[in-house]
Formats: sequence, structure tokens, C-alpha cells
Amino acid sequence: MTLKIGIVGASFARAAYLPAFKHIEGVEVTSIASFNLENAKSCAEEFKVKNFYDSWEKMLEENVLDLVCIATPTDLHAPITLKALRSGAHVLCEKPTAMNVLEASEMLKVAEEHNKIHMIDHELRFNPNRLKIKEWISNGDIGEIQHINILNVSNGWLSPNSRSKNDWWSLKSRGGGRMGANGSHQVDLIRWWSGEIKSVFGQALTVVENRFDKKTNEAWKATADDLSHFSLELANGGLASIFLSGVASHVLGNKTQIFGTEGTIILEDKTEEILFAKKGEEFEKYYFKDQNESLEGLNKGIWNISVVSLLKELVSAIRENRSLDHGSTFKDGLKNQLVVDSVLDSTIKRKWIDL
Repeated sequence: MTLKIGIVGASFARAAYLPAFKHIEGVEVTSIASFNLENAKSCAEEFKVKNFYDSWEKMLEENVLDLVCIATPTDLHAPITLKALRSGAHVLCEKPTAMNVLEASEMLKVAEEHNKIHMIDHELRFNPNRLKIKEWISNGDIGEIQHINILNVSNGWLSPNSRSKNDWWSLKSRGGGRMGANGSHQVDLIRWWSGEIKSVFGQALTVVENRFDKKTNEAWKATADDLSHFSLELANGGLASIFLSGVASHVLGNKTQIFGTEGTIILEDKTEEILFAKKGEEFEKYYFKDQNESLEGLNKGIWNISVVSLLKELVSAIRENRSLDHGSTFKDGLKNQLVVDSVLDSTIKRKWIDL
């Protein structure tokens, strides 16, 4: 049986989902929806999708779908997810999970009530280098984790005229900001590698508030965080520190350092190389190539490549009527959302927030 798939959100569909689905057997993307009908139409024509819409409600009403993939602004994640689940579809939802813990809780509740497979698109769990880090940590190769340090620095939001007016990524009311865009990924990786989180302290700040439309120069105000930093107390007593900036003058990319009682792991984002050393030994360099990297038609970048393995696992789980063997479920999404919400809460209260 061919699985029928619908996608809401043309931009990420074109960049990642649609190229990836071309390499998965027994699936057909039958419909795509976008708020811009021309975007939906051009995407449908490029990838030979039969139906296109400017209304996700209409797409769900007019199609019987096995799987709905949601790649929209965050404020639409819960409404689309709930309607898709109640229509009988399994759901893959983009990160961050939702606008808040209440929405994330409802998404999980309805998915379980309808016995549907649910997944958050944290595709980095499927990246071979991060899988190797998980293996080393799980095997005890670096002992007990004492400290994780993550730095993610870019300049995409530095210029006041770098964004279009009311760009949703810059609006708190739509779930934009660095915490959702990147922080949710980092939280998910930390939980996957090292276990649950006990408490949170941090700040989510809007540094470049006064902005101008990049085409018309019309003034507007950003309300979402463009710079965030937070500390996480891990259940094992260790500490994780994360610094996220979109307003730097230079792009440094992502750097992850994991310090254990018996060794150290360093992951460089630009090269995707891992430095690994046992206590008292010199660092050795490793690189694990994604088997999907050479597939035809995929866009460059680990996000667009790792999503192939994520979708294969999701499709297999649907076909075999089983739970996911690997990947982030709505349960993970809820726990990640709690951390994101707590950073925002800590920003206001200026204190540690126990989870």
C-alpha cells in the first residue's frame, strides 16, 4: 500500500521533505499547502504533487492522508497537528514543538488517544557524527558527563534591515526567536546524550529590536530573542551551557564540547569533524559520512541530508504499526518545550527554574 502524504509549508518542503521523499519507496506526496498559493503551486509543479492549496484546513478536509508533515510558523503547529490527528493521520511536526507546554501537552494527549505515531523533526539525532557521540557516551567511553558547552553564532539577524517586516522568526507572538529555532535542537541533543534536565537558568534577549523592512525600509519592531544563553543542571549533577546568537558580526557556526570524567568530545560544525580523547591521551580526529549524502537531488547541509533517515524510520514505523525505534516523539517535544519555556520564564524572574 502506498502511503499518502500531505505537507503544510512550502519552503522547508522544497528544501528538505520533498527531495528526501523521492528516495523512500511506497510513499506519495499527494498534497501541499502554503499561505502563498503561488509557492504551493510552484512547489507542486516542481515535485509533481497533484494537489496544492493556500489553506491547510481545506487540504486536510479534501484528502485522506496517512501522514501529515508540518513545517509552518510555530503558532500553527498545535492547530494543524490536532486536526491532522483527528482526521486519522500520523504527524511529523517541525521544532519547536509548540507555543508553550500547554499546547505541547495537548498534542501528545490527542496523538496517544488516537493511537497515532508522532514525531518532532529533530533530524540531528540521525546524523552519523552525533550518533557516534551518543554511542561513546552510552558506552561510558568518556565516563560521567560533567560539563557540556555549546556555542552557536551567526550574523543573520545583525543588520536592522536583514528581515522582512513582521518576519515570523522575529515575532514572539508567532513562536519565533533563537530559542525555538536552534535552542530546541540543542536541548534535544543534550537530553538524548546525557539524560533529563533538573533546572534551568537563562536569558532570551532581543538585541536588535528596531528593524526596517529589507525591501521597503518600513520601520517595525522585533519581539523574539535574537540572542540567548542558558545553563542546564543535568540529572546526573553535570552542567550544560548554551550560547546562541544571531547578531554577531561574524559567523562562527556551531561548536559542541562534552567533558567527562574519563575523556572529552569536541564537534566542529563547519567541518563536521569530531575530536575525541581519553583522559591522558592526545585527541584523534573522526568523521562519519552520512550514507545519504550522495543521493541525487538533496540540498546541501546536514539538516537536509539527515532528514532522509528520519523519514525512513517514520515511514517504516507507520507501515509496521510500531512505535519509533529512534527519533524524537511528542513526549520528547514536550520535555524540550518545558526547557524552552523555562528559559523564557527565567528571563523574566531572573532566577533558576526547577523542572
